[in-house]
Amino acid sequence: MTTKADFTEQEWKAVLEGPPAAALIVMMAQRGGTFRETWAIGRAYAETRQQHGASELLDEIVASKPEVDHSHYASFEDVEEHGLGHLSDAVGILREKATPDELADYRRFVVSLAEKVAHAHREHGADVSEAEQKAIDAIGATVGG
Repeated sequence: MTTKADFTEQEWKAVLEGPPAAALIVMMAQRGGTFRETWAIGRAYAETRQQHGASELLDEIVASKPEVDHSHYASFEDVEEHGLGHLSDAVGILREKATPDELADYRRFVVSLAEKVAHAHREHGADVSEAEQKAIDAIGATVGG
């Protein structure tokens, strides 16, 4: 079992920043619904905490407050580039330090979080807008899920 103790402070921060980065990418892909989408992030973390014990590493990740990169970006493209960079860094660290099952759990959590954010607010009559789906696809490709 991999735990927070197996990571440096910088590595752990990178691992924690991945899921909220994915959520932010989806939120910024299509304007509107920010309150509901933010609420969906908290709900996704709470739901995952309720599944306590399935993955000790994931338990520790969702026990932490979602860490958000507080940089100010000029455009959605900047948000996407930096967010996917955070995800790529996190997956790289986990690939080195976590078990394959723990890495798969992290990947599933990240993609599930992105999907829950996208579904939190209907965009132009669609459950998930084209821009949000494109963001989810980019996130999935980055985490390998």
